Amino acid sequence: MRKKVIFKGVALPYLLLMPQLLVTAVFFFWPAGQAIYGSFLREDAFGLSREFVGFENFQDVLSDPNYLSAVWNTVVFSSSVAVIALGAALFLAVQADKAIRGADAYKTMLIWPYAVAPAVAAVLWLFMFHPQIGLFGKLINGMGIRWDYKVNGDQAMLLVILAAAWKQVSYNFIFFLAGLQSIPRSVLEAAAIDGARPVRRFWTVIFPLLAPTSFFLLVVNIVYAFFDTFGIIHALTQGGPGKATETLIYKVYVDGVQNLNFGASAAQSVVLMAIVIALTAIQFRFIERKVHY
Repeated sequence: MRKKVIFKGVALPYLLLMPQLLVTAVFFFWPAGQAIYGSFLREDAFGLSREFVGFENFQDVLSDPNYLSAVWNTVVFSSSVAVIALGAALFLAVQADKAIRGADAYKTMLIWPYAVAPAVAAVLWLFMFHPQIGLFGKLINGMGIRWDYKVNGDQAMLLVILAAAWKQVSYNFIFFLAGLQSIPRSVLEAAAIDGARPVRRFWTVIFPLLAPTSFFLLVVNIVYAFFDTFGIIHALTQGGPGKATETLIYKVYVDGVQNLNFGASAAQSVVLMAIVIALTAIQFRFIERKVHY
C-alpha cells in the first residue's frame, strides 16, 4: 500500500508556497494590474497629470494602421519562428539520438546557444549578415544578390526570424532529445521487424509518441516569439526599416518609452496579454485533443 504524506496543519504548506506566490504576485499580477489600470488613463509625458478616458486608448490602438501592421508582422514572425525552431530542433534531435561518433560533443555544441542572451545572439547575426562587414552579407552581395537588410523590409524580417529561431533551437532540442530517449527501444525494434523503414517508423511510431513534448514546445515557442524576442529585434533592426519588423511587443516599447504615450502603450500590453492567453487557451482546447499521453 502506498503511503501518503499528510500535513497536520495548513501553516507549513502555505509557508512553503509563499516564496513562489510572492514572486508571482510581484512580477506578474502587480505589473499586469498596473497595465490594466493605466490602459484606462491618459497621462502627459512627464507623469504630472492623469485623466480617465475609459476605452478611448483601446479604440485609438485598434484603429491605428501602424498597430494593425504590427499585428500582421507578429503573425508572420511568431509562426515562422515556431515552425523553423521546432522543425530544426526535431531534425537535430533525431540525428543526435543515433549511435554516432562524437555524439556527446555534438549534443553539447547544440545546447550552447541557449546560454546566449537574445541581444548577444542578435549581435552575432548582425556581424554575420551585415552588408558591409558581415561574412555572409559580403558573400551574398558578391554573388550578385543585393543584400541589405537595413533598407529591405523582407530581408530584415527574414534575418530576425532566423536569429530568433536559432536562439530557440537549443531549448527545443533538449526536450525533443529527452522525449526520443524515453521511447522504449523494443517498440522501435518491433516496428523494424515488421518491415517499417526509418521514415515510416518516424511518422507512425516516433512522432506520435512525441506528441506531448511537441504540444508543450508549441505553446512555449509561441509565447517566446511574442515576448522574448524583443532584444533580438531591438539589437538587429530596431523595428525597421519602415516598421517592417515592428512586432506587437516592440510597438509597446516604441509608444511607451520613445513616444511617451503611456496610455496607448498600456492598452497595447493588455491587448497583447489577451492575445497570448487566447492563443494558449485555443491550443489547449483544440490541439491538445489530438495529443495522446
